[in-house]
Amino acid sequence: MATNEAAALTRTDLTARLHGIYLIVNEGERNAVAIARDALRAGVRIIQYRAKRGIVAENLRALRDVTRDAEALLIVNDDWRAAIDYDCDGVHLGPDDDGFVDIAPVRAAIGERLIGLSCGTVAEAEAAQRMGADYMGVGSVYATSSKGDAGDPIGIAGLRRVAAAATLPVAAIGGIDAVRLAAVRETGVAMAAVISAIVQADVPFEAACELVERWAGGVHGTTG
Repeated sequence: MATNEAAALTRTDLTARLHGIYLIVNEGERNAVAIARDALRAGVRIIQYRAKRGIVAENLRALRDVTRDAEALLIVNDDWRAAIDYDCDGVHLGPDDDGFVDIAPVRAAIGERLIGLSCGTVAEAEAAQRMGADYMGVGSVYATSSKGDAGDPIGIAGLRRVAAAATLPVAAIGGIDAVRLAAVRETGVAMAAVISAIVQADVPFEAACELVERWAGGVHGTTG
């Protein structure tokens, strides 16, 4: 199933791509592949595939093809074995996932692929760094309906505290949209993870273009 093309890239190569808008697509929510394709066309270069009810092999393979064509990262949520089987660029693990508490066995298995860990506090961020994670997803920054177990929002102040303690690239996550993007960008994080802001938009391509342009415009979120 795997082609081992992702494994040919080093962690340093992959880590260098951890910046900008980070789109999470959920299996079964609209058309994950079509949404991802629109986002990639708009300039998004990180896609995470999240399949809480089970991976649809056809869709994950299609996402691998379109992200590779765009020279974009493909991260799979929860399942590090799937990251290997489908030749993804990495895996993102949360507190309930196999390998979250001790990523050493995961690292041994996935090699040069990326490992991202969910964090909400400075202590969790420090633990992720000690274990050798490649990046961290920090939040929920704002209240969100896209993730039922996101917990209470930490706000921009909380995001800033965790980001200041982190030496790894940080992906802010939780309730981020075009209006809130500037405040997130100003904290100095490397990435802004979004779901509804693109997936639930009337025209996902246009929504993705706006987010990419605002992020590139700097802390003021300009579109020029």
